[in-house]
Amino acid sequence: MIAERAASRPRPLPAHPPVKGWRGWIDGRTGRKADRTYRVRIAVQAAFALTCLALGFQFARFVRAAEAGALPLPHRPPGVEGFLPISGLMGFVDWVRQGRLNTVHPAATALFLIGVALAVLLRKAFCSWICPVGFASESLARLGRKLFGRNFRIWKFLDVPLRGLKYLLLGFFLWAIFGMSAAGLRAFLDSPYNRVADIRMGLFFVELGGVGAVVLTLLAVGSVLVQGFWCRYLCPYGALLGLGSWLSPARIERNPQTCIDCGLCDQACPARLPVSRQINVLSPECIGCLDCVAVCPVKDALGLQVARRRLSIRAYAAAVLLLFFAGYFGARGLGLWENQIPDAEYVHRVQEDRAAPYVHPGM
Repeated sequence: MIAERAASRPRPLPAHPPVKGWRGWIDGRTGRKADRTYRVRIAVQAAFALTCLALGFQFARFVRAAEAGALPLPHRPPGVEGFLPISGLMGFVDWVRQGRLNTVHPAATALFLIGVALAVLLRKAFCSWICPVGFASESLARLGRKLFGRNFRIWKFLDVPLRGLKYLLLGFFLWAIFGMSAAGLRAFLDSPYNRVADIRMGLFFVELGGVGAVVLTLLAVGSVLVQGFWCRYLCPYGALLGLGSWLSPARIERNPQTCIDCGLCDQACPARLPVSRQINVLSPECIGCLDCVAVCPVKDALGLQVARRRLSIRAYAAAVLLLFFAGYFGARGLGLWENQIPDAEYVHRVQEDRAAPYVHPGM
C-alpha cells in the first residue's frame, strides 16, 4: 500500500539541495541517514556549553577567593544562576506579588523568563539549542549509538509513567512555591541558604560525595543507553517549557501530498514522536531540534511552520539567538542581571556555611 502511494506521486525533489558559502554551512547537516542533525544547531549548543564552562571556571575563582577571605573578590559571573531555575521561578512569583524583582538571584529569574519566552514563541528551543545539560545528554546518546549501534527504548508500559515523573516534580515545586505566602516566599529568597545557593550548587560538583557521584553516574549511563534520559523522564524545567510550548505558533508541519512515508523522521525524533503520522506536531515533548526536518529526503515534506509561514533553519536559528540575546541584554540594560550582595557578605556567608552548614528554611 505504501509503495503504491509513493509510486503514484510525482518524483520528489531533494530536501537539501547543495548551497555554497556560509549559507551552505548553516544549512548543512552532520550524521548519517536517520541520525542527522543541522550543523548550526550543534555549533550553537557547543558555543553555549563552552560559555558555561568558562563561567564555571570564573565562578570557581570567585568561590575560592571568598573561602580565603581575599577582598576584593574577583567578578562573580551572574550567568551561573541559569543553573538555579527553581530560584528563578520563585523570584518571578515574588516579583509579581511584590512589584519589584528580588536582588539576590535576578539573573536566575531573567534566564527563567527567557526560557519560557522561547518555549511560548519557538517551542522548547531552549532545551535543544541552549541548555548545556541537553547538549551533554545528546552527546552521551551519540556515544551510545557508537558503542551499541543504537539507543535502547524502555518498554511502553514503563515509558509512559516514567515520562510523568517530570510533571510530578514540576507539580510538587509549583505546589510548594504557590503555597507559600508572600512574606514566606520573600523570607526564603532573603534567607542565608538562598543567598549562597549558587555557591552550594558549585561546591556540590567540586566536592562531589559518594551519593552524588552514584546519582550522576546513573544519569550518565542512562543517557548513554536511553536517548534524553534526564530530559525525557526527570527534568521539571523541561516539563514546564513543554506546557508553555502548547501556546506556541511554531510547530513541525508535514505535507501528506509530498511525504513518501519513509519513516526517517520517526527514527530521528529524540522525543520518539510519530511525526510521519501527524499533520502538525503539537506534543509538549517536541523540543524544536528540527532533526526530523534534517533527515527528510523530500523537499517541503516537513518543515517548521510559524503561523502561516514556513521558517528555514537559518531563520529559526536567528530567531532563537535574537530572542535569547534580546532577553540577556534587556536584563542587563534594566539592571536585572547583577545581584546586590556585597563581597564582604559573601566572605562571611561562605565561611559561616563551612563552619555550620545552612539548612533549608523549610526543614
